[in-house]
Amino acid sequence: MGRQDTPNSGAGRNRSPKPAAQKTAPGKTVPRASRKPSPAVYRRRRLFAGVALLLVLGLIAGGVATVSSLLGGAERAVSAEDSTQGSSTAGSTAQPGATPSASPSATPSASPTCDQKLVTVKAATNKTSYAADEKPVLSLTVTNGGKLPCKVNIGTSQMDFLVTSGSDRVFSSADCQAASTDLVKTIAPGKSETANFPWPRNRSVQGCETVPDGSVAGSGYYVFIAKLGAKVSPPTVFQLG
Repeated sequence: MGRQDTPNSGAGRNRSPKPAAQKTAPGKTVPRASRKPSPAVYRRRRLFAGVALLLVLGLIAGGVATVSSLLGGAERAVSAEDSTQGSSTAGSTAQPGATPSASPSATPSASPTCDQKLVTVKAATNKTSYAADEKPVLSLTVTNGGKLPCKVNIGTSQMDFLVTSGSDRVFSSADCQAASTDLVKTIAPGKSETANFPWPRNRSVQGCETVPDGSVAGSGYYVFIAKLGAKVSPPTVFQLG
């Protein structure tokens, strides 16, 4: 390959008024009342929902999904292209005008669900080191290692692009994904599906909480792990300048 995603994934609910604060005896803690998410959280969740939808549409059109998600409110861009070479490297970039090829025998209704033991997930970056003004492209590639066509859920509900640095959890594409989508596709034997996520070097936290302005990943070494459902890729290391 899409927190790119697609993948990516509650308006209309009645909200109860906040309960009045209660005085407590010294040394005792009162459970925090649930609070309404801030408008900034809603905006980030809507942006991630848009990314998830674009990733799904790109995969339905047939292809290697390219997800652009600038979590600070930047523009997003999504492009899609199928990976037709099972041995192709995830770091390769799609060529303009390339036409994906479909396997005539890959019939979704007749194909079984892939045996998870025969499915592999790989994490890769398009480069091993980046200058200060470059954005790493994180890729998630799922491959059918079996001998028959089979179905895999490659929706944004299953994808996660996770970046860490030592014990520091830097970024996850799932952090601000308010809505997610399932997308079941049939993969021919030895073939792959790839989702690309251009990471703008920003930080994120679980629950899409506010990240201080200017909180971006600095120079150093980082580890990228791609997740698809229960499948977790081996880590890949890259350097930011």
